[in-house]
Amino acid sequence: MLDDWGYTDTNGPSTWAQKYPLAAGTRQSPVDINTQVVSLDVTLVERPLQWKYGNNISKTIVNTGYGWKVDVDGVDTELLGGPLSEKYKLEQFHCHWGKCSNEGSEHTVDGKAFAAELHLVHWNCEKYSSFMEAASHPDGLAVIGVFLQVDSKEHEELSKVVTLLPQILHKGQGANIDFNLDIRKFLPDTSKYWTYLGSLTTPPCNESVIWIVLKDPINVSEEQLNIFRSMKNIGENDIPHTDECVLRSNYRPPLPLGNRILRECGSM
Repeated sequence: MLDDWGYTDTNGPSTWAQKYPLAAGTRQSPVDINTQVVSLDVTLVERPLQWKYGNNISKTIVNTGYGWKVDVDGVDTELLGGPLSEKYKLEQFHCHWGKCSNEGSEHTVDGKAFAAELHLVHWNCEKYSSFMEAASHPDGLAVIGVFLQVDSKEHEELSKVVTLLPQILHKGQGANIDFNLDIRKFLPDTSKYWTYLGSLTTPPCNESVIWIVLKDPINVSEEQLNIFRSMKNIGENDIPHTDECVLRSNYRPPLPLGNRILRECGSM
């Protein structure tokens, strides 16, 4: 039985608002980043974005039924500066992709999609006592979005994640991560990004995210993405009924920016 939300024709993004009213809100994500309307904000340069991710903090990887997700021990992690007024801790990271490499990212840039988008999800640990509490407040979460584009070479650090995916092919399966995964290697060498106020891109679509979308992509191989696309959205013992049980794509298309302001740090 398919979940009440997902990425198929019957339970995909266009249907979410029927059961999750927030999905029809005015602060929803993702959006198309129209570089003609972004505003350069010098205060973002004056308060450089800083992140700290230690070694051996990635603990488990799980198939959520919507993709893969890595849970971390974020005690000594930090994200601060830029558009953030407080300090944020890393909670987890996950990825969205498409059935082919000219689609898959949730945010787009001037209408152009990338092959995938990695999300590093943080919560405001100065104002709130838990991730769950933070997720219900307008300044509770901060998500770094990283675009993935296809190259002939594999991404070395991402290949460590890929080696675990055969163990979590089906929904609900998990695996321990008993090696060091250097999260810093998922981030491009850049201080350029766009930022705006948005939401989670999956139900219940809480409007609690300060988005930080990095301008420069990282390179991954088509083979790595194909292994993402082999994941299933059903449990191992569930009866497979159609081709819809394969997670060939798991992204939400862009939504209207409305009257929100897109700010940028660093020029194109």
